[in-house]
Amino acid sequence: MSIIATPVPILSDNYAWMLRDSGSGAVGIVDPADAKAIIAALEREGGRLDLILLTHHHDDHIAGTDEVRARFNCKVVGAAADQHRLPKLDQAVVEGDKVTLGGSRARVIDTPGHTRGQINYFFPEGEVLLSGDTLFSLGCGRLIEGTAAEMFSSLRKLAALPGGTKVCCGHEYTESNGRFAITVEPNNDALKARIAEVKQQRAAGQPSVPSTMASELAANPFLRAKDEATFADIRAKKDKF
Repeated sequence: MSIIATPVPILSDNYAWMLRDSGSGAVGIVDPADAKAIIAALEREGGRLDLILLTHHHDDHIAGTDEVRARFNCKVVGAAADQHRLPKLDQAVVEGDKVTLGGSRARVIDTPGHTRGQINYFFPEGEVLLSGDTLFSLGCGRLIEGTAAEMFSSLRKLAALPGGTKVCCGHEYTESNGRFAITVEPNNDALKARIAEVKQQRAAGQPSVPSTMASELAANPFLRAKDEATFADIRAKKDKF
């Protein structure tokens, strides 16, 4: 069995992610902010939805949850720490908990930094990481509620995942992230190659994600920061870029 993740473009630059368990056919959706677009995408794929996974409480990730849940009568999973500001949860999870979709199980990873209650989900079957606004391709989330120390620690957890892990993030930010990243590491050949690849993808109307963890470790300056102080410096520069 394996999880297949497909990006669903919504709003101006967000991605929800449609998940399908290859063995059972069970379907999940991650961060369904735009109910109309999500329902239409699910109907095109057979009209089934078993599970909604939420990564954090921002409206551009959760706004359509209740309407999508009502349409498909599915369960909703999110962070226990954020229950008070998420739609009603059927399963409130913490670090290390398991979430089941068909025959596949995701591990919950606590990843504060962008928000205090941000979580990510990792499916070993298929090596799929739903990284929300923690890790982007060539970037990371802004420190809206958390600290540089928290985000650096969160990124270290993700960096330990297998190199083939598909990084399924919440936004199409890769081109703009690349413009900043190259100022940090102007001689990084892997970064130059990734920027060129993304330019071609976007010109062809294709999403730039998912990327892989190996690619991010080679090209993403936030993931490549050797210590917290370096990370904090890079993040501060990106905020002003």
